[in-house]
Amino acid sequence: MNTRGPAANDGLHLKPFRGLRYVPERVRSLAAVTSPPYDVVVRPDGLHHLESSDPHNIVRLILPQAPTPDARPRRAADTLADWLADGVLAPDAEPALYVYEQRKGDLLQRGLIGALELSSPAEGVVLPHEDVMPHVVAERADLMRTTGAHLEPLLLTYRGEGRVTGATAVIERATAGTPLLATTTEDGFGHRLWAVTDPGELAEVAEDLAGHQALIADGHHRWATYLRLREEQSGPGPWNYGLVLLVDTARHPLQVRAIHRLLHRLPVAAALTALDGAFRVRTLEEVPLEAALDALAEAAGDGNAFLLAGDGRFHLVDRADPDLLERTVRRDRPEAWRTLDATVLHAALLEHVWRVPDAPEHIAYIHDARAAVTQAERNGATAVLMHPVREEVVRDLARQGVTMPRKSTSFGPKPATGLVLRSLALD
Repeated sequence: MNTRGPAANDGLHLKPFRGLRYVPERVRSLAAVTSPPYDVVVRPDGLHHLESSDPHNIVRLILPQAPTPDARPRRAADTLADWLADGVLAPDAEPALYVYEQRKGDLLQRGLIGALELSSPAEGVVLPHEDVMPHVVAERADLMRTTGAHLEPLLLTYRGEGRVTGATAVIERATAGTPLLATTTEDGFGHRLWAVTDPGELAEVAEDLAGHQALIADGHHRWATYLRLREEQSGPGPWNYGLVLLVDTARHPLQVRAIHRLLHRLPVAAALTALDGAFRVRTLEEVPLEAALDALAEAAGDGNAFLLAGDGRFHLVDRADPDLLERTVRRDRPEAWRTLDATVLHAALLEHVWRVPDAPEHIAYIHDARAAVTQAERNGATAVLMHPVREEVVRDLARQGVTMPRKSTSFGPKPATGLVLRSLALD
């Protein structure tokens, strides 16, 4: 088993790496080859849209299609090898940390992409806040192991001093120069990337980050995959590091959104019938999605609340039976955890009231509310729309070492996938 060195507990260690990047002349446009993170791509519609946008879209690596699941990692590895041989992707000449900027209207987010030295949860350097699904970790591990690459960065946050010093100063100086690339994706976000290679500036970043811990904002399954693959190695090497985007939320606060559930085999009528006596249900007649989400937000101010959809209407579910919660929600966790919407949904509703197994054939996790509603209506399923958790609740539970139910939050904006990759063969 690999372990970290003697400096294991002194904070974050972000290492430069030789990024793999698309050669602009070999693709239709940089925007056409990018993708959202693999778990945000709405399947099958979003997958087909991305595949058709350019024959070299990164989705062919992060969500490879093949006749059998076992063949998918090999398909991705072969595709990656072909693109490298054909000059579609090429490594940068020297190792760098990459300053990454996302901008849309008044929203500006900047951070550093690098190879972060891995640490176990016990070390308290990188704090997870959500549980993971073993089958997803196994799937991602097969993909990373077979391709020998980290194809998309995790999103990590830390709290800096709020001043333009250390890593923040390096970022600000880099963005005053000419970027390596600039593109605008179809969601309206502008993306720019700069390389930091100067030894003095890299040392400045290292000294600053050494005093910080980070929260996993997005990418728990990939982080768990990094740790699994490190355990498989016999000694130190490139698997001791994982590709991340590190953002100082004192300078660039993230947005927190909910992740919704799609219950494939539960029609709305059956879901509503089962709720009788367990929760209050109010049907919102002829209201648009935005108004229904506003009603959910108002109800969530007074306690647990959910919005069901799939039959052409919205149904507001709130005011749980206290006896039901007492019987179904674990008592050995902090009150902030016991009262989370995701906790109540999984413990009381999914496990007890609806008896829906937490398995992929029964539940899908969808980031976009409209997409969840559309799929529910198309397939006779039930969409459960959630209200987002406040960031301070997430961070407080993480510091207590308490993980939230899986897919409880969606931090953003998330980095676009495909702007810079990490090949472990180059380290």
